[in-house]
Amino acid sequence: MHTKRNYQLSTISDTLMKQDAETPYLEDSDRGEQNLHNQILAGDYEVATFGAGSFWRAEAIFRQVAGVLGTAVGYIGGTVEFPTYQQVSTGKTGHVEAVQVVFDPEIVSYEKLLELFWELHNPTAPKGDNEKLSSQYRSMIFYHNEKQRRIAAESKRHQQDSGYFKRDIITEIAPATRFYRANEYYQQYFEKADFGGKLIK
Repeated sequence: MHTKRNYQLSTISDTLMKQDAETPYLEDSDRGEQNLHNQILAGDYEVATFGAGSFWRAEAIFRQVAGVLGTAVGYIGGTVEFPTYQQVSTGKTGHVEAVQVVFDPEIVSYEKLLELFWELHNPTAPKGDNEKLSSQYRSMIFYHNEKQRRIAAESKRHQQDSGYFKRDIITEIAPATRFYRANEYYQQYFEKADFGGKLIK
């Protein structure tokens, strides 16, 4: 029996109910999405939110994981309400391009998702100005509850101590704020573009 995780509705509703960040109203969701939404609030499933560079590739990789039930790409952590892709791309809104993942913890753990998060992007400090990463692509873990915060902090320490990364990990761990779902053009973009193949070794 899972305990209720007390998610703030604003941190997940845009993902599951197809609220478009560029169109500030809720569209009617289909029955499957509504059921998924209800099971998250009931504590059956969990939500994880990661900023790991370009959200297209990150989403495509997480969608390959057994136990991941749904994903969405969008924007989080900024100061502008209902930002557009173009606004976020300027790096001036404070948002991060992020992927939000709904998963069944009985099939895949939060720890396993974090292992993939570290693998799919470079979370370290840049070598110099020529490697400086645009602010919307910065490495971030947005936690939805205290348990996720503790697990994420321990995972970061483990990665830094492992010696795998040669420079300091600069990933920020922060509480999840409102997640603005990007419009449908950007959802599952790699699948729509038919990139195919395995995205990570």
